[in-house]
Amino acid sequence: MSHTVHPYAHRLGIIRDWRSRWFGIKSKYKENLKGDVLIFEYLKKRLKGAFVNSIEIERNIKTFRIIIETSRPGLIIGRSGEGMTKLRDDVVKFMKRRSLSIKEELKIDVKEVKSPESSSMIAAQMVAEGLEKRLPFRRVMKSMVEKAFANRDVKGVKVTLSGIMGGSNMARTETKKVGRIPLQTLRADIDYAFHEALLPLGKIGIKVWIYKGDIFSKDKNTKS
Repeated sequence: MSHTVHPYAHRLGIIRDWRSRWFGIKSKYKENLKGDVLIFEYLKKRLKGAFVNSIEIERNIKTFRIIIETSRPGLIIGRSGEGMTKLRDDVVKFMKRRSLSIKEELKIDVKEVKSPESSSMIAAQMVAEGLEKRLPFRRVMKSMVEKAFANRDVKGVKVTLSGIMGGSNMARTETKKVGRIPLQTLRADIDYAFHEALLPLGKIGIKVWIYKGDIFSKDKNTKS
């Protein structure tokens, strides 16, 4: 166990499910995999600033469904659904441009994240937003850790920044931690995310771990 393992991938099939799910599709594995990866990357850029927690893809013979979890659903949906129509058209154009098959009916679902501070990806984006506004990095880290730890279901938070910070000429790593983060326990519900803040001197890498308690066999069906 000496290697560093991604907390999400480490728990696949135990308390986590795959973010790309195919049903009843036996052929075109390479084409579908390439399509899913390109769509993930495109939506990540397209929805920057919308505080997206996760993007999931479900494929079956008739339907191609994209599920977007965000704390700002109104920003994506738009007035009377105009944003959704434009997003769907943009995804179809992108798939045609990349020569990806779109034989199935494309559906996009948007889900709202009730407590954004307890989501690691949204927390990482909040930290990046603060850093890009030139706020002091220690203050940004401290406020984010306190906000996340204030949630009832959160039992531990850890934030790590890596890069050129505080006006220095040398890159360094700063960490702020509150509570427990049991990375070796497979039943531990660890929400992990990596994000980058773009600053004039270069990128700052942001890693966030949020521990939300243990999941036992009876609770597995409630977690995705």
